[in-house]
Amino acid sequence: MPRNTRKRSKTTRRAVAALAAAVVGAGGLVVANVYASAGENGAGNTTRSAAQDRIDQAMAAGAATIDCPDVGSRLRQVPDGARAEVDRELALLDQQVAEAYQRLQSSVRAIQQDSAFADNAIMGPLKDKRTAAIDRIETAIGRVADRPQGLQSFAACTLRASGNEARDGEGGEDQKGEGQNQGNGDPNQGNGQDKPGGNGGQAGNGPVVADFVDITTVQPNVPAPQRQQNASEGKFTTDCGVNENKLYNTDNIIVAPGVDNGAHHTHDYVGNQANDAFADNEDFAAGETTCRNQGDKSSYYWPVLRLQDGTQEFDAGRQGGGAEGNVGRILTASQVTLDYVGNPSGKVVAMPKFLRIITGDAKAFTNGTANANAAWSCTGFEDRQLTDKYPICPEGSNVVRTSKFQSCWDGQNVDSANHRDHVAFADPRTGACPNGFRAIPQLVQRLVYDVDAPSLNDGGRSRAFFSVDGFPEQLHKPVTDHGDFVNVFDEKLMNRMVECINTGQKCR
Repeated sequence: MPRNTRKRSKTTRRAVAALAAAVVGAGGLVVANVYASAGENGAGNTTRSAAQDRIDQAMAAGAATIDCPDVGSRLRQVPDGARAEVDRELALLDQQVAEAYQRLQSSVRAIQQDSAFADNAIMGPLKDKRTAAIDRIETAIGRVADRPQGLQSFAACTLRASGNEARDGEGGEDQKGEGQNQGNGDPNQGNGQDKPGGNGGQAGNGPVVADFVDITTVQPNVPAPQRQQNASEGKFTTDCGVNENKLYNTDNIIVAPGVDNGAHHTHDYVGNQANDAFADNEDFAAGETTCRNQGDKSSYYWPVLRLQDGTQEFDAGRQGGGAEGNVGRILTASQVTLDYVGNPSGKVVAMPKFLRIITGDAKAFTNGTANANAAWSCTGFEDRQLTDKYPICPEGSNVVRTSKFQSCWDGQNVDSANHRDHVAFADPRTGACPNGFRAIPQLVQRLVYDVDAPSLNDGGRSRAFFSVDGFPEQLHKPVTDHGDFVNVFDEKLMNRMVECINTGQKCR
């Protein structure tokens, strides 16, 4: 197909998807039920707990967030005939949570005046919208297969204290007020040097002082690799640049295909330049690549890292950018290393073309850490890896983000309903893959950033905080870092990679 025809096709798909999203969104706006205020039981008696008191205090301080069950992770089978509609509804669930969180953040005064406001005006309508979207997911699947059962139990969300409350030594009342004002008004108006709140970052939703730790105080925690006699010990390195082209978007072709702003945060892209929400395998196959070896047209992408210094980036007023709390100067990595390594217990087989892998969890702050995987460190200290903290690096040392991708494949599928079941990690002790899975080359992605350590003693006033982009309700927590990969190696180069790894060579 000629390239200009493909462009028109993608433009058409985008327009159709936008229209469909508008129709679906209109269908999700239902009359809100009035929720009982937190602490009321079914008999009308009021009981309190320390946890509930903390949530109330956090809401009144603008330091609460919304915790919703991740419906997509519960799906195990989605027929092809229902896939597009299910993807749109899952993306709508994410949009609903993001909008509810923004309403929560901008309603501090109303919550202070009426303790039931959050339940009645935010959480109740959110549950109703989620109920309608989940029903549409069940209906879409039910048209072509057995209707799934039990998904409605995941409609209700809860409020939780974020941990972003101002603490002694972190800015006190003055900074607390500034953080709230930035969150309640235009989230793009903070100027970083004057306004980054010690309790809520430049946009009022993180990061905070407690999200950082001095790497020199962390004990070495990386175990020595355990390799067996038949290990595949080679390494294949592909050089795809650092996103010098500044290809950014807030889509996610794996999780939300066909949906604008499906990620609700901005991604860096290296490798394949055709990646957006409307790219299909044909687009990837025909796409240009930034990789030095043109046989690698794979797409590598990750959430951008930003310095909250008040810079008004190109996306300052857009959804996925400043309008959803992702603010400040986008930092381009000074180095991007993409290594493929072997298996500690045996040989690897070729990855299938168009295999999709997600490592880490963009919602790990509310989902829990079961799928959290990305690690933070500093050059010269990479025997110390952090999952839930950003590193404060000493002078002369740079920030490092490392993501290890799943290295076992089910031998059949290039994707799965929840985008995880078709791949798995090898056993950390033995290197063995789960039964029925095959070892494949493991992608290890390492990003290095030359960024000054933020000043914690004044809440980032002297030297601004840095943070990873994310869903607004995830508060820019470092545990939400993640990476995405679509394999578009040509067969010849993939086979060369496998040979290199299995014979113990080091290839570029």
